[in-house]
Amino acid sequence: MISVEDAYQRLLGAAEPVRRTESVSLREAAGRVLAEDVLAKRTQPGFDASAMDGYALRAEDAQAPFRPLRVIGESAAGRAFEGRVEPGEAVRIFTGAPVPEGADAILIQEDAERSEDGALVPKEEVSTGQHIRSAGVDFSAGSILLGQGTLLSSGAVALAASGGHPHLTVLARPKVAVLATGDELVSPGEPVGPSQIVASNSYGVAALVEACGGSVVDCGIAPDREDEIAAHLDRALSDGCDCFVTIGGASVGDHDLIGKVFEAKKVEIAFLKVAMRPGKPLMAGRIGDMRLVGLPGNPASSMVAATLFLAPLVRRLAGRPDALLTRAAILGSDVPENGTRADFMRSKTELRADGTLIVMPLPRQDSSLLSIYAAADALLMRPPHAPAARAGEACHIVDLV
Repeated sequence: MISVEDAYQRLLGAAEPVRRTESVSLREAAGRVLAEDVLAKRTQPGFDASAMDGYALRAEDAQAPFRPLRVIGESAAGRAFEGRVEPGEAVRIFTGAPVPEGADAILIQEDAERSEDGALVPKEEVSTGQHIRSAGVDFSAGSILLGQGTLLSSGAVALAASGGHPHLTVLARPKVAVLATGDELVSPGEPVGPSQIVASNSYGVAALVEACGGSVVDCGIAPDREDEIAAHLDRALSDGCDCFVTIGGASVGDHDLIGKVFEAKKVEIAFLKVAMRPGKPLMAGRIGDMRLVGLPGNPASSMVAATLFLAPLVRRLAGRPDALLTRAAILGSDVPENGTRADFMRSKTELRADGTLIVMPLPRQDSSLLSIYAAADALLMRPPHAPAARAGEACHIVDLV
């Protein structure tokens, strides 16, 4: 049995992003990771543009003492004024419209008056370049808009679109096969016999994988038979899966078969047990380039272990930035001393008005209680042998995915 920190390093130490790439439309690009630099195909803006509604003129014509200027036309977004602004002239202009040739400043409409004969009379002085967005002020053709490895946010997608890209080349989502195991399991919606339960963990694990950038291959439910589990493992290998995840059967009982299958398949084992609660019966290894993770069967144990180990692994395989494993908080209630294993207590957090993050452990911590896990938004981390702590003391939490 190894520590949480040691297990984390063994699992993620040599993990690298998948090498496969694909082209996706901008509509599908958010949350994906760029596989190559994105260069601007155009200059933005492609012309000097007005930043305000007002009048385009020569700055020297808007200096005190003010004199009337002749308004010779209009420039709007998508409809540029075609002529040239000469001394004593101005053009009505709107935000985003091209600045006419000859004009070098914008007089905003609040600082202008129109006489009865339509002449423009400035009320405030302007300086050269005032309220003008110069061509290329955002970016120029050929410049790097987004670098390889960028996690595409909504803003990054908008920038790529502005640069003229309808499609982007991104890393393929890592393929993660998820297999629930156990004779007692039935799928949601199916009749539940007197010795059976509904398979729920695989749905939570699949949701976690997708939230971290992975693509789930649903393997369904395998009975407690080594040949059935091994067949699923072989299929995941042949299908080119990047990770094979089993749920249940990772302990050492007569019906816990994952370790036996891993051994028979000559899996390169990273670890078999982790000194943590819940989630001690946790296995990990690899066959070639495919990672294997054996999660425990109890609902909270499975999801806690998936949060701590599977989520960062999938992020790494997807090329996403590593997330902080823990962050600081303040205890909202007393907690007892801890035993020999790291304890991850299902908890609720509250952000106070002063910016203080308070964490409150939930009253029941049994690893079989999925309702308690679903009510939590964080795990309070208690190190091995931690002494009792009082409300108001500093602590560390793990955010739930």
